[in-house]
Amino acid sequence: MDMNIETPEDQNEENSRRVQVRFKTKLKPPQKVPSNSIAIPSNLTRFGLSSVVNNLLQAVNPEWKSEPFDFLINGELVRMSLEQFLLAKGISAILTRMCDLLQEKVLEIEYIKAVAPQKEEEPSLHDDWVSAVDGSNPGFILTGCYDNLGRVWKAGGVCTHILEGHCGAVSSVNIIKSDGLKYVTVATASKDQTLRLWKVCSGSWDCTISLWRTNDSDAAGNQVSIKKRKGNNQVEEPQLEGEAISTLVGHTQCVSSVVWPQQETIYSASWDHSVRTWDVEMGKDLSDIFCGKALNCIDIGGEGSALIAAGGSDPILRIWDPRKPGTSAPVFQFSSHNSWISACKWHNKSWFHLISASYDGKVMLWDLRTAWPLSVIDSHKDKVLCADWWRGDSVISGGVDSKLCVSSGVSIQ
Repeated sequence: MDMNIETPEDQNEENSRRVQVRFKTKLKPPQKVPSNSIAIPSNLTRFGLSSVVNNLLQAVNPEWKSEPFDFLINGELVRMSLEQFLLAKGISAILTRMCDLLQEKVLEIEYIKAVAPQKEEEPSLHDDWVSAVDGSNPGFILTGCYDNLGRVWKAGGVCTHILEGHCGAVSSVNIIKSDGLKYVTVATASKDQTLRLWKVCSGSWDCTISLWRTNDSDAAGNQVSIKKRKGNNQVEEPQLEGEAISTLVGHTQCVSSVVWPQQETIYSASWDHSVRTWDVEMGKDLSDIFCGKALNCIDIGGEGSALIAAGGSDPILRIWDPRKPGTSAPVFQFSSHNSWISACKWHNKSWFHLISASYDGKVMLWDLRTAWPLSVIDSHKDKVLCADWWRGDSVISGGVDSKLCVSSGVSIQ
């Protein structure tokens, strides 16, 4: 059975073009609409399309509560009116006047849950700029600050541990996965040129990358302390400093970001405008990508966990596919920020989704299937210096306003 749907966006019924469509989804009931085709105005945007889907769901289930959806046509997200999208993609033949509806093909439109935060949590205040954040453990958030301290935060803005020992701003933090459930080791790197509570790689201002041993029995040297907060008391726990066991040389300016996604391969970004891939065992530079801009951040993810995302001294987030040899051109470029990009991070369960943070004070959520951001998070009042995912459905960020912000309820499918 075919249906005609009227919406507020259909302002000129007599001259409005119509499209015969069928909505489909991979969502489970009660989020599935009937499979019959319907006629809708071609001037609908994704908001109008979302209204249509919600109306169809409410017709089947009166108790259904409306929620936002996004829409895919031929695997690409719709970010303009339906008519504009079809014209841009060269499939305008589907558009028709109302009288020709029955002679036209049916356009299939897939709908998915809209990817946008549903809630802004109360920010966690620091004493200075929040320069680093790691959300890889679902139980807590690790931050680094310009007050020389690392901090561990539980949900609700409760600081449970203070990591003290650096004499310079903490510029990078990392949660090291542990075999046990009781103890988790974390690493902090600082502008005092030390790496404490060791992680297996670091990037530095001397243009090199150093590999560090994590086994305390193999290291000797000075001790540093961690202050663990228990109620009103703090307990100091000593840790050892160690020596670098290997140094990767090749960058000509400071190494701004390092990731180690596979055991045998390290990726680094530098102010020398390059992304480099390193063989860990051989200590050799395997490949270089030059982008013409000083880089601040890098992350690996996407399809096959193989895409390289990086940002730096311009508003453009660039993504390369190193599996395509012979070219250093990005396969994607996103340019909605208004200032330098300070951080980027792939979602670990999605081929399509990643976030970027910028000195423009915004965090943007991206999907490779559209050139426009899915969502713009405007929680900060100044430059955003770091960002990450937490628990799979939250975006966390820190900045010059000394806040750790958590935006939750992001639905990633």
